This record gives sequence, structure tokens and C-alpha cells, in this order.
Amino acid sequence: MKKKIISITFILIIFALACGVLFNNRNNKKDLIKVKVAEVAHSIFYAPQYAAISEGFFEDEGLDIELSLTPGADKVTASVLSGDVDIAFCGSEATIYVYNGGEKDYLKTFAQLTQKDGSFIVSRKKIDNFTVDDLKGKYIIGGRIGGMPEMTLEWSLKKAGIDPKKDLTIDTSVSFAAMGGAFIGGTGDFVALFDNLDLKENYLAIKN
Repeated sequence: MKKKIISITFILIIFALACGVLFNNRNNKKDLIKVKVAEVAHSIFYAPQYAAISEGFFEDEGLDIELSLTPGADKVTASVLSGDVDIAFCGSEATIYVYNGGEKDYLKTFAQLTQKDGSFIVSRKKIDNFTVDDLKGKYIIGGRIGGMPEMTLEWSLKKAGIDPKKDLTIDTSVSFAAMGGAFIGGTGDFVALFDNLDLKENYLAIKN
């Protein structure tokens, strides 16, 4: 009889502990602060961010991250200004344009995430031993004028001794989200697409 009482007591203690763990986990979930984040591109370049979300690292810090894809710095900026998201992940030029535009409730850059550009140059035809000089006289889809990818492209060309205004044609009429589709559709000899390392710095921006 005594053994039975001890066994039953032990089982009840284990059951109580299990219930306590489950209850605490539910409470912790409820206590998490929800943060809506808009990213400018979904890329392997940001794998650490995805890993941190999937592995629960943000939850360990009390944050529930809701990540959404909003292609183009102009669009993620609009998402923050409208209150649809809390934080925008894009090039730092967005905060400068909003501030210079006289917006009272402007964006504020608060964290640097990368030191390199996530875009690379894709050719329509295979080129063995490619150099930047192969862009001379060609047509390249560069991205939205004033956007970080396009400005980075021009900076890279100038550093290589190529005049981006005279030595080739850079198409700045295609939006960030449509660049790949336009190239596949037959526009341009080259296109600057996302998913590798180059020169751009990306930042997080939040409404001031």
C-alpha cells in the first residue's frame, strides 16, 4: 500500500511538472512582442535572419517576428510609413529620401546588417573570363534610379574606369521586383540581380 501511494505521488508530481512546462510555454507565447518586418528581397544572402526566425532565437529574446516580402525600397518604406509594418529592411537611401522630402514622421536608420551588396551581374550570353570592360557598349537593366542597387552599379563602373553615362546604357525604368522578368522577356544584354556579394550596405529602418 505504501509503495502504491509513493508511486501515485511520483506520477502526480511528474504530471504537475509537465503541465507546468506546457502552461509556461503557452504563457511565453502570449507574452511575446510581435514585430512586423518587411524585407526588400528574399535571398540566400539573408540566410542568418531566416535561421534565427526558424530556430526560435528571436522568441528567446521575447520577440515574435512576422516577416513579409515587399520588393523595392520604395515599397518597404511606404509600408513603414503607413504603419503596416514596424521595421523595413532595405538600402539606407530610403531614409534619406523621406527625410529630404520633409516628412515629419520620417524613418530612422538604426542598424547596419550587411557590408556588401547582394546583387550580381547576369549575362544573356556566356562570356568566358568576364571583365567589367565587357559591359561597354551594352544594355544593362540596372534598377530604379536613385535606388541602392543602381547607385552601387554606377559606383562599381566608375571605379573600374567606365563612364556609366557614355560607355553603356543603363535602364533605370524597371522596378526592382520586375527586373528579372524583364530580362527573361528579352530586355537587355545584362541585368543586375540579387543573390551574391558586392558593395552595398543594407540597414534596418524604423519610423522615428
